[in-house]
Amino acid sequence: MDINFIVVALAALVPLILGFVWYNQNVFGKAWMVETGMTQEKGRAMNMFKVFGLTYLMAFFLAFSMLSIVIHQYGVFSLFIDEPDFNNPTSEAAIYFKDFMTRFGDHFRTFKHGSLHGTLAGIFLVTPIITVNALFEGRSFKYIAIISGFWTVCMGIMGGILCAFN
Repeated sequence: MDINFIVVALAALVPLILGFVWYNQNVFGKAWMVETGMTQEKGRAMNMFKVFGLTYLMAFFLAFSMLSIVIHQYGVFSLFIDEPDFNNPTSEAAIYFKDFMTRFGDHFRTFKHGSLHGTLAGIFLVTPIITVNALFEGRSFKYIAIISGFWTVCMGIMGGILCAFN
């Protein structure tokens, strides 16, 4: 299976774009600043090139790892990748895989389906991690809701893009 890295790179823009809206003062920005102790002065003192650059890099890693969550065919591919002679197009495994992909390669490859799996990953993978960290840091439920909600929506949109266009 070929990975379309352009689609992965575009999906990695979602946290930056959604963050611009989500953390706007008129949406969740004021509440987030109160919950985190962030001030505009602290924000202005930050190296924004570093913050946005590393945010994009981490979002790229997230988008790349989400491929196996939102595209079912990657699971089948992973079963065959270590088969001897899989790279030989005339091998039994390669023929079976090619036939499988011809028949089922486009099943469940929609924005809606990828968005569902991305959202579920946000709820059942990211939210528990954020919640546990927040509990040990003594953070509020509001903090957990703002951060978990952001990443759940991000992963839903990213999953949709990755599944529909990769």
